[in-house]
Amino acid sequence: MADNAAEAALKYLRDPAIAAGLGAMAVASMYYLTSRPTPQPCPVDPMKQSYELPDGDYARMNSLTTELVEKLFEDVSTSHEAFLRGKRLSGDKPCLGYRSSPGGPYAWLTYNEVYERSADTGSGLIEIGSEPVDEEHVFIGVYAPNKIEWVLVEQACNMYSMTIVPLYDTLGPESCVYIINQAKMVTVVCDESKIKVLLEQSDKCPKLKNIVKIGSSVTDEEKEAGEKVGIKITCFRELEEIGKNHRHQEKPPKPEDLAVVCYTSGTTGNAKGAMITHKNAIAMLSGLVHLVQECGIPISSEDVHISYLPLAHMYERLAQLMLFTYGGKVGFYGGNARNILEDLQVLKPTIFVSVPRVLNRVYDKVIKQASSSAVKSFLFNLAMRFKKAELERNIVRNDSIWDYLVFKKIQNSLGGRVRFVISGSAPLRDDVMIFLRCALGCQVFEGYGQTETTAAATLQMIGDQTYGHVGPPLPCNKIKLVDVPEMEYYAKEGKGEVCFYGPNVFKGYLYDEEKTKEAIDEDGWLHSGDVGEWQPNGTLKVIDRKKHIFKLSQGEYIAPEKVEKVYTQCSMVHQVYVHGDSKKSCLVAVVVPEKDPVEKWAEKNGVDGDMDSFCANEKVNKAILDQMIAEGKKEQLKSFEQVKAIFLTPEIFTTENGLLTPTLKFKRPALKKHFLQTFEDLYATVPE
Repeated sequence: MADNAAEAALKYLRDPAIAAGLGAMAVASMYYLTSRPTPQPCPVDPMKQSYELPDGDYARMNSLTTELVEKLFEDVSTSHEAFLRGKRLSGDKPCLGYRSSPGGPYAWLTYNEVYERSADTGSGLIEIGSEPVDEEHVFIGVYAPNKIEWVLVEQACNMYSMTIVPLYDTLGPESCVYIINQAKMVTVVCDESKIKVLLEQSDKCPKLKNIVKIGSSVTDEEKEAGEKVGIKITCFRELEEIGKNHRHQEKPPKPEDLAVVCYTSGTTGNAKGAMITHKNAIAMLSGLVHLVQECGIPISSEDVHISYLPLAHMYERLAQLMLFTYGGKVGFYGGNARNILEDLQVLKPTIFVSVPRVLNRVYDKVIKQASSSAVKSFLFNLAMRFKKAELERNIVRNDSIWDYLVFKKIQNSLGGRVRFVISGSAPLRDDVMIFLRCALGCQVFEGYGQTETTAAATLQMIGDQTYGHVGPPLPCNKIKLVDVPEMEYYAKEGKGEVCFYGPNVFKGYLYDEEKTKEAIDEDGWLHSGDVGEWQPNGTLKVIDRKKHIFKLSQGEYIAPEKVEKVYTQCSMVHQVYVHGDSKKSCLVAVVVPEKDPVEKWAEKNGVDGDMDSFCANEKVNKAILDQMIAEGKKEQLKSFEQVKAIFLTPEIFTTENGLLTPTLKFKRPALKKHFLQTFEDLYATVPE
């Protein structure tokens, strides 16, 4: 019997995966005993990360502070002063980097060079006739991807008290026309590819007089096309030269002045221009940095950030503002998302600001590689177990034996120097969060907010190993939950609509007092439309949406009622409920088929049965989905607005079964709950 046991043991040890695992465990144990890593505790009681204020309306603040944080430095009250601080710290050191050729090194402009070129750009914009639209505002449009010139225009606007207004492709041509007209724009700085788009819409934009072309010189064809519609086209280098020869005295902004009008897309009706002041931006930055530094993570001139998220959104703008304030480096990705890993490995960022869609890809790729062999899978799972055990003791590091054996390649794929990661714009899955903290060996924070809070309003804290929430309020704002009785959410039970108050809350919507009053109540609280729930540890969990608009994992907004209206025009569709998950990148739907057209289609295509069997038939499902997609294309739905899978049910939505209101509108929470498992099953059929 002993011989059999010995033989079994030897056979067990001869397995390569087992042998490798045991060897790795032995080395890891020895390394751990000699290295003795130090835990990183939460800067506050992790079970009391926020506290309720005594005013009776259930508002809460971050436990780090008793007063709202508005600024970190006495001499930094505007975005312009933030850049000047960075210039003082890093005048002749790198500021903005770009790759002049694929595969080449990064070339850099220093802080002093960026300052001088921004002054030239601002003076040039004034010289070519960028007129004020009223007593206060000069709006400058920017319609381009992330690049050096984008930042030069922004810094120029900051230097001369002008206001930048980003335009971007997902808004669509009609929204761009609306924005140009609402902001009464005279000048738009754009990429070469956008000139044709702007000229084609010029008859609808009577105020537009100047286009500044980023890139090569203006061609004769472009010049002639512009002259025909009364628009002068100037290349960016020429604009800078004009400004250099006609330098204007700086006109720095005040904290209350507008820094940017950031238009939000994806809602019904026209886009809304969120007015963000310099005070808003500095308060947001100060709240974020205050929390991060209290978590033991300093920001310095040695930090490097890769700019690949759209500069048209406040999330990326906040990241750059943070780097500029501390004299750090911002390097732009090469423009091709497929090559971003190469950009990361050359730039070697220390801070990685990202979104779940990108982080999910990293996770999926690693899991796929780890599953390719028994040995890899065994070692990966073993390494994850050890690192998870350290996480539970608040130990986050990248120098364990498991990092060297398993995770170093993953860390090097992001450049090998990332100190912390911030994820925003959509929820990050718990398994991805745990994986990133283990594999990257650095802090990974998830935040939550919206354009109207100047990007963020909450952020997770170090030393909290619970998941599924977005952290406590940032030190720059309060948060309260208010009753949503129609959805049975009540503030006294710790559930309700999420509302924000603080110096980072926007000024309102440009020239739209009605929408502003809908968003900000008479006491100054911004109503988000999201439904939240306070967790026992004082963190916030977003659990629902009061308004029917929601966001997909890649950050695109969806108005489901708009999509449903299009699909109900299909002859074979009687009712359709469109569903989206903020952790998924596409839509799915439940469809009640229209009886007569479906029966006619079935007869014509040789499909026998009744409505119950038709709903379970794959051919019928495909026919209805194809009709819906065709109708969506006809009505110009964007690709992300089209559903990718449908479930057919013969059960009509009625007031009797609780799926319609008395006014025959969808009871969306009830439908979501009723078909919850169906949606999970549908998503399982759709490749990510």
